[in-house]
Amino acid sequence: MSDSEWQDDLAEPSEPLKIVVSGPVGAGKTTYVRTLSEVLMLDTDVEASEDIGKSHTTVAFDFGTLNVDGHMVHLYGTPGQERFDFMWEVLCEGALGLIMLVAGDQPKDFPKARAILDFITSRYDVPFIVGVTHQDLLVVWEPDEVAAYLRLPPEHVVGLDATVFSSSVQTLIRLLELVESPVSQLI
Repeated sequence: MSDSEWQDDLAEPSEPLKIVVSGPVGAGKTTYVRTLSEVLMLDTDVEASEDIGKSHTTVAFDFGTLNVDGHMVHLYGTPGQERFDFMWEVLCEGALGLIMLVAGDQPKDFPKARAILDFITSRYDVPFIVGVTHQDLLVVWEPDEVAAYLRLPPEHVVGLDATVFSSSVQTLIRLLELVESPVSQLI
């Protein structure tokens, strides 16, 4: 490679890393993307048309960006309602990894989280990590308990507070570590 080709290669920005953040309604997807995004997050939240336990819900996706060690990361938060499952497929196309969030204080939503995880991973061979949110609460399931419930290896389930940057970024870093290592079929 000549010096000019080498310099041209260095000047070209690398492709952004696409990470999808999914999970049931109220798991903390919008909060997670907002916490990590270095730019004003794009969201598609609207007033909920049915009782889902909160006043607003994501109907298309959330989008934010983050620079990690010189690599641009694009974060796409999916809607949590099953009626928007077509967006799960659209957003997962070309994804490098999946962060599945589940609220640790809402065990009734664990089967929904598993169903979303199964839906996505049956269509896309994508490394994933499960993040158990709301770890700042007094009564909450611990990551190892959620791992056992979801029948996943404990190293693929982490606890986090989606409102805290350092906690949220550690979850992303853990996923990126899994992406770098060979991932066996976990499900």
